[in-house]
Amino acid sequence: MRSMQLFLPCAAGVEDFLAQEVHRLTGLAGESLMVARGGVSVRAGWADAMKLNLHLRLAQRVLVQVSRTPYRAEDDLYRAAHDVPWEEWFTPRQSFKIETTSQASPLKSLNFATLRIKDAIADRFRERAGGVRPSIETQRPDVRVFAHLDAEFLSLYVDTSGEPLFKRGWRVDKGDAPLKETLAAAMLAASGWWNPETGQVSADQPLYDPCCGSGTIVIEAAQIAAGMAAGAQRRFGFEKLLPFKAADWQALRAQAMAQDKPAGAAVVQVFGSDVAHRMVDFAERNAERAGVSGLVSLRGGDALQRMPPADGGVIMLNPPYGERIEVGGVAGAGASRRGPRVGRERAQMTETAQAADGSAGPDDAGADFFAKLATHWKKNYPGWTAWVLTPDLKLPSRMRLKESRRVPMWNGPIECRLFKFQLQAGSFRAPGAGATPSDAA
Repeated sequence: MRSMQLFLPCAAGVEDFLAQEVHRLTGLAGESLMVARGGVSVRAGWADAMKLNLHLRLAQRVLVQVSRTPYRAEDDLYRAAHDVPWEEWFTPRQSFKIETTSQASPLKSLNFATLRIKDAIADRFRERAGGVRPSIETQRPDVRVFAHLDAEFLSLYVDTSGEPLFKRGWRVDKGDAPLKETLAAAMLAASGWWNPETGQVSADQPLYDPCCGSGTIVIEAAQIAAGMAAGAQRRFGFEKLLPFKAADWQALRAQAMAQDKPAGAAVVQVFGSDVAHRMVDFAERNAERAGVSGLVSLRGGDALQRMPPADGGVIMLNPPYGERIEVGGVAGAGASRRGPRVGRERAQMTETAQAADGSAGPDDAGADFFAKLATHWKKNYPGWTAWVLTPDLKLPSRMRLKESRRVPMWNGPIECRLFKFQLQAGSFRAPGAGATPSDAA
């Protein structure tokens, strides 16, 4: 198939890492690979589109741009959509869905804009297929069409991914508000533990998540270390598009599978633990489905008590917070030792975020938890590097640790920071103590 204009959307702040990953997978550079706001623009062929879907860990989707047209009113949207040769992508016997987004659009109703685009696609098929038109399916469509309106232009895309790419295909067991796999990969890239440009990981740096939940970070890390394709266990939207050829796809998948390292290979040490033993069970089952049970060591235990699983390495922590989770029915700090211990520190972490937005006081149990965690790390984890993702900009002062880096990241609609702490004996500080400069964001 001819060269196509692709757009690969990603979380804000991840664009440069995604461009590195695309370059490694395709070799594209220069005008064929451009960093844009909220994603990466790529000039590539159909085989590249399939390959990117299979391997990308940082992108949300792989979209083919089929039109970019100036507009002023809804009738302009109709004409632009009607001019696109949709019959090259799918048939009138398939179902489709339109998803519309906008930024600074002068139009008053996105719903009406979507309706006009839908009518244009249906009318084009009806005119060329003897009155037959594709049906609308909002839940499980065969084809997804994305429309984006800015102040002047309508951009239309055919989605080749289907379900968003963070759905790797292995997660069945999950807790409340699990971390998306794409964000876990972004954390690993930002920390330097994984280099998306080379595909290599820091093999001499064990990775440990002391609040692993259903295992997102540790499973993503283990799959990366094992050289596994991110989408090897799922289906894609391009499999229902007309340019798709099953033989080409099977050859591409077979090539990716041949590059996997043996499941039990000692590639790197990856550890996870969680205070909720139920979540550890979930993580173990997910790791088995993901094909990395031999690469991940999972155990139950309180983050305030767990001792280092190795002599040194990287701690990667994404505590629950604010909008991301509502904690209820959990054991409090005064619960009996023989009673349930589900989520004690998770409740405390959520209270920390509440303190950040003024809904709790600065001396709440959440701040107390993080202060105790810092003490535990200082005493037992000297030489380790800790990375903590949080929307609480005051977290370093609550922990009485000085961050050496802070990386802006978005967890869905929540603006966060990924804080880096170099853990050393004697690094525990009172609030306001002098410290080395950090990379502010």
